[in-house]
Amino acid sequence: MNSDPTEDPETAAIEQLERFGLSTYAARTFVALAGLGTGTARDVSQVSEVPRTRVYDAIDELHDRGLVDILQSSPKRFWAISGETASRTFEHELQHRTDVLRTALRELEPIERRAEQRGVWTVDGQMAVTQRVLEFFSSADDEIVYMTVEDLLTDELIDGLSEAANRGVSIKLGGVSTDVQERIQDEIPGATMFESLWVWSDTSAGRLMMVDGRKTLVSALVNGLDADPTDPRSETAIWGEGETNSLVVVLRAIFTWRLDADESW
Repeated sequence: MNSDPTEDPETAAIEQLERFGLSTYAARTFVALAGLGTGTARDVSQVSEVPRTRVYDAIDELHDRGLVDILQSSPKRFWAISGETASRTFEHELQHRTDVLRTALRELEPIERRAEQRGVWTVDGQMAVTQRVLEFFSSADDEIVYMTVEDLLTDELIDGLSEAANRGVSIKLGGVSTDVQERIQDEIPGATMFESLWVWSDTSAGRLMMVDGRKTLVSALVNGLDADPTDPRSETAIWGEGETNSLVVVLRAIFTWRLDADESW
């Protein structure tokens, strides 16, 4: 569940604090103090759903993470750091955890990842498919052939194509509108446009791509363009890698036929 931070800021804040690892009582206590400015355990308990006896445990948790300060008065008073400072604290924490995870996973990977992936692999969800496409873009050495519907050609993907082009990778793009083609040609002057294999608006097709003639991916929009990108059923894709991979062989033949048939080549 993701609450709207403008319509229900309290619930949205509690949800996100819990995702950052705070207990429910600690999250509720921090949100209560954020609204109060300062307060005692009794004040916090009155404006939140935290029993007074549990406020102190929540305060200890928050204090250990640098989110609240304590005034040693009688009774004790508590002060929450600003929302901006708290956000930066969690942002730095998340970045640190991400860096540690990246390093750990890199150490676990084989020195050379296998170039031949037997079988056809599946990935579900628009965001997950986009990340796989970006990963394929970043691995390209020679050529990217990419066909997609206009709504799926996001700024992030255009940036990925631009970065590949800057490395000297040939970019061939099909299945997009004239406006998008003009934009791409402005940002990636060397990109080549070609006619699509079919009228994309009449199908549920999402993306069709080939990288260096040996890595391919094809996707379909399961619930249409209006589906929430976070919905696992918004888009589903299959991909394969390797010279003899069955999906690669089939899609390479299709692309070769299409590109050879285009008079602009």
